[in-house]
Amino acid sequence: MKTINKIILRNFKRFTTFEIDFDSQLNILVGDNESGKSSILQAIDIVLSGNRNKVENIGLEHLFNYQAVNDFMQSDKRYENLPILTIELYLNEQNNQDVFGRNNTKTADYNGLKFVCEPNDDFSSHIRDILQQPSANFPFEYYSINFKTFADVSYSGYKKYLKHIVVDNSQMSSEYAMKEYVQDIYNATVQRIEKLTNQHKYREHKENFKNQVLNDLNNKMSGYCFALKTSPKSNLETDLTILEDNINIENKGKGKQCFIKTELALQRSQSDLDIILIEEPENHLSHINMKKLIHKISQVNNKQIFIATHNDMISARLDLRKTVLLNSNSTAPLQLNSISDDTAKFFMKAPNNNILQFILSKKVILVEGDAEYILMETMYQKVTCKELKQSDIHIIAVGGTSFKRYLELAKKLSIKTAVITDNDGNIDKNITQKYAEFPHSENPNIKIFSDRDESRSTFEICLYSDNQTVCNTLFTSNRRTLSVQDYMLANKADCAFAILDNNETNLTAPQYIIEAIQWIKE
Repeated sequence: MKTINKIILRNFKRFTTFEIDFDSQLNILVGDNESGKSSILQAIDIVLSGNRNKVENIGLEHLFNYQAVNDFMQSDKRYENLPILTIELYLNEQNNQDVFGRNNTKTADYNGLKFVCEPNDDFSSHIRDILQQPSANFPFEYYSINFKTFADVSYSGYKKYLKHIVVDNSQMSSEYAMKEYVQDIYNATVQRIEKLTNQHKYREHKENFKNQVLNDLNNKMSGYCFALKTSPKSNLETDLTILEDNINIENKGKGKQCFIKTELALQRSQSDLDIILIEEPENHLSHINMKKLIHKISQVNNKQIFIATHNDMISARLDLRKTVLLNSNSTAPLQLNSISDDTAKFFMKAPNNNILQFILSKKVILVEGDAEYILMETMYQKVTCKELKQSDIHIIAVGGTSFKRYLELAKKLSIKTAVITDNDGNIDKNITQKYAEFPHSENPNIKIFSDRDESRSTFEICLYSDNQTVCNTLFTSNRRTLSVQDYMLANKADCAFAILDNNETNLTAPQYIIEAIQWIKE
């Protein structure tokens, strides 16, 4: 397999500097909006394509880091200080001296490819004149675009060292994107000699159509004739499409298009494709088709796959250890490759794990059940006199048996996490011993909160004890033989909803929950 070991970016889009090592098989890029997930896929695509036209169509002003450009324009604007944009892909062993060398940031011998966008020295005098003008604009037009290997050998789209394809499910409505995808699949499948033969025969068929089918019509013309277009915009590749069961995939539903596009790329043999870049594979897919797609991706072992996603199921089911976390407030990536096997396998199987919501949060309150979750926002507002949505705090219900899995991630990612849990009548066993591996003294971002009275063993008992008048008024008429407290224990979620709907202004939060809220908001 030909794979990418590392990427280093400099002055590319939101990244002033960025470096990360990649897994040889699967890399899942997750993050909030504007965190750079798509930018990393685009950077890989640009370098592997070796296509100047692709870069020019995007526009250098959309590729350069805004801060680098702005800092330069606020400086003395010396030619020597103009920012340079680079993308470097460090590759595994290629057995090719054309890609092995020191033309890289580390100035050491590696296999790799490099995209460089820098001022063209041939126009240095013009650039200096522009920069001296009082209202000077940044001289993007005078930058050169170069594709070089680490051996300082130039390359282009006609000589690709790694074969790749981009599956961008975020652009399903774009006819251009669909045509481009079909062309990529075609080029990944056909050999060079086959491609030339197909193009020649297609042009020959067009000429035969003109001479035979259009012949009678053209005989009626005087000085003019009808013919079929043979321009670069109307050739075999632009006219190709893909059928499933004799139906054009463009006529399929959006979800089906997403599935087909990804499946086709995954099915390519190793000789057809080395790298697959998938943008938002979850787009338009039902839960069932998502599970099918995840299974297909997990079965691929002869290609390196990069996925940008917002989807919990994709990131967790495909293995959190393959995940790269990106944050819009930071350019430093985080990787989860060191989490335990048990935790990774747990999230592969756990239902509704909200894992992305957790790992992308700054502060989290983990609660044990639906009742706590339903009432937590109201209790937060009562304690702080602020609405929860005004904070950076997320409430997640995970179930008591899952707390430690989330805390392992909280410890690694430094997420401030409050666990609100029942003592179940035994504080030493269910609190002290159970969470002994996460002592607050060693993990100041993690703290466990439960009632200190073992007789107040569950949230419902605490809630009833602190709100007897409210609860008796609400639930006395509904019960038959059960006490109000037992009725609340037997109908946890329904009772929480009833309290929320009828008496939220009079609700008193248990003391341990008050303490958790006060701690997490600090």
